[in-house]
Amino acid sequence: MRRPVWILSLLLALAVASAFAWLGQWQMGSAIRTDNTETINTEEMRPIDEVDTLGKGVTDEAAGVLVSTSGRFVAGDSRIIAPRTNDGRAGAWVVGHLVSGEGAGETSSLAVAIGWAPSVEDAERALAAVEADPGFAKERRLEGRYMPPDGPEVPKPDEDPQTMHTMLAPALANSWSDTFGPVRSGYLVLHPEGAANASLLESAALDAIDSVPPLPPEKVNWLNVFYAIEWIVFAGFAIFFWFRLTRDAWEKEHELQLLEAEEAARAAAGPDPDRSVDADADPAAAAQAADQDHSVPPSPDGALRSKP
Repeated sequence: MRRPVWILSLLLALAVASAFAWLGQWQMGSAIRTDNTETINTEEMRPIDEVDTLGKGVTDEAAGVLVSTSGRFVAGDSRIIAPRTNDGRAGAWVVGHLVSGEGAGETSSLAVAIGWAPSVEDAERALAAVEADPGFAKERRLEGRYMPPDGPEVPKPDEDPQTMHTMLAPALANSWSDTFGPVRSGYLVLHPEGAANASLLESAALDAIDSVPPLPPEKVNWLNVFYAIEWIVFAGFAIFFWFRLTRDAWEKEHELQLLEAEEAARAAAGPDPDRSVDADADPAAAAQAADQDHSVPPSPDGALRSKP
């Protein structure tokens, strides 16, 4: 059945299917590009200024990268973050305030997770020992893993509002005596490299914090693959939808043609000889048929009605 309307609808269905197929190809291409994206070697030590930009958030490329920096800790600005786990054990972190770039450029502040203690009480004693270390406020070089900030957490109604449970640089900066310039969005997990840093952890009886490399990116972006499959299904449905509508129209038109052909055949054949009665051949049968046609139907109670 060739009809202009169905030919035009076929062209429309093909255009829609082509658009859906292109979207599916685009989604699959995005998944492939994500898979082929060059990964960053997080275990290669870099200066923190090459990884992080002051005044901006921690990017995916900067998160979990080993960095180095220099500066001094600010006495009196150290804080305790609890609870924090280390090697599967619950405890607390001692966090310091490092000031970098004094006299050599733009001064900035960085939160540094110095070490881990098995309890808050041990962390408080370690904090006092760290602050009392003569070399704590001296210039030193630090190495560690640069991490993105934790999400904010509201203290419970029954606890001290100054209690900190998450590593969030803006919240820590609000408790520092002075920020000494911009505050970096992330924080540094200190590695005990260097005699000064190792002695700092040893004198305060702090354990080094686990520094776990970030997981490698997924080789396949399954979300994009799923979207690509969806678009392919939509493309197939567009063609099926056109086929179904065309088939239904063809079947309806074909049935009408068959009915018209049957009616024409009946009209050409005349009355049905099996149902007609030849009056000339059998007058009695014709009279009986006439009486049956004019017979009175019975009443509801079974009695025959009288003729008017």
